[in-house]
Amino acid sequence: MNRHFFSQFLLQASVLACSLAPLTVFSQDLSSKIEQAYSRFENDETLAFGSASLTVLNSETGEAIFQKNQRLGLATASTLKVITAITALDLLGPDFRFQTKLSYTGTIDAEGVLHGDLIIAGTGDPTLGSHRYAETKEENILNKWIYAISNAGIRKIKGAIIGDDRLYGGINVPGGWIWSDMGNYYGAGFSSLNWRENAAGLTFEVGEVGEETHISNTTADISFLTIKNETTTGALGTGDQVYGYSAPYGNDVILKGSYGKDLKKTIEISIPNPAYDAAYQLYLALDEHGISVEELPYSAHQGNAEISAAKTNLDTHESPKLTDIIYWFNQKSINLYGESLLQAIAQYGPQKGTPSQILRAYWQEKLKIPIGALKAIDGSGLSPQNRVTTEAMSQIMNYAINRPWYNEFHKSLPTYNQMKMKSGTIGGVLGYTGFHKNTNGKTYTFSLLVNNYQGNTGAMRKKMFELLDVLK
Repeated sequence: MNRHFFSQFLLQASVLACSLAPLTVFSQDLSSKIEQAYSRFENDETLAFGSASLTVLNSETGEAIFQKNQRLGLATASTLKVITAITALDLLGPDFRFQTKLSYTGTIDAEGVLHGDLIIAGTGDPTLGSHRYAETKEENILNKWIYAISNAGIRKIKGAIIGDDRLYGGINVPGGWIWSDMGNYYGAGFSSLNWRENAAGLTFEVGEVGEETHISNTTADISFLTIKNETTTGALGTGDQVYGYSAPYGNDVILKGSYGKDLKKTIEISIPNPAYDAAYQLYLALDEHGISVEELPYSAHQGNAEISAAKTNLDTHESPKLTDIIYWFNQKSINLYGESLLQAIAQYGPQKGTPSQILRAYWQEKLKIPIGALKAIDGSGLSPQNRVTTEAMSQIMNYAINRPWYNEFHKSLPTYNQMKMKSGTIGGVLGYTGFHKNTNGKTYTFSLLVNNYQGNTGAMRKKMFELLDVLK
């Protein structure tokens, strides 16, 4: 090496070292600040009997800026939804759409009489009948189906309307879901034929504190259910303490708890048999349009229906694309969407196995995440049995940054504390995972989980936000 070349080499090395030095110092400084803030946080009396974990990654490099208890499996609550969403986007693709087919068996005679059945066959679309999209609203779907039926020349149906929910073996509830959740809208089970997010709303009339309440109205005709209302009027400011209790395919819903005297809220319960609900609503709508159906509607799985393979298609409804589904999935934390997406990963993705097996195997292959670091019982986080490490969650979140659908995924995350992140809360569990770009232009990926904290959720949330403020 000649002297001139060696001098140039030293100069370039010196310049490079100088340019990297501020970044290294900044990372070290931030790591130190997080460590101090985390030490204060974990020693707070509200965590005296609890567990906490925090992982912070440099979003650009994936390097760990700070980790504590990063390999401790913790209950996730709804932060698990980001893992379900990212897996679905990667395996199914951002443009994936569910399909629901309306068809008929038998023949239509010259007088417009269908000698056969109408079949609504689902493939797991969680948005069918949902109010969140113009094209999926219950009224719009029913009107489209009525038009298709009328356009086919059908004026009377000698058979029945069958909600075909056989694809996933009927209505399902993930393992670990608790009894006091399942009868409420957020604990609705899923099937291959979901309808109106498998929920319906109730409005209440209250009396004096301690007196019985009365149901004054429902948001849909659910007269096929027997609702036993045992709720009482709660004191001012006590809010919604109403819980529904029901089981898959059951006809009875029991309401317990209290409804605050000053509360103005529609209480939503889950529908135990959504496939029947879909068939029933079409049955009522056809009757209003003068098209009679001779037999009563039913769901295929519950009725052990044998449906002829020879069917004539009347309409194929496509769901919104996957990125649009995931927007509301994360924004409103809809558990039904998570279970439907997890099932779709197993049903339509390239991997084979149970949904949980596929989830764990996929990330073990992609990111070398150990099986024990990702124990997902469901796709929504509602099961208290879920256990995931903040290290695994942050690595999967960081993986999303370089995927072609990342911008859409990023938009789906709510904004809390001026940070883009998904929250999660169930009894004794609070978590946040997301991305933050600070005032210096550096972006960080983080996951913070807390289990078995003491005190109220609002106080713990404030403490967690104060800890995350260090990233700003």
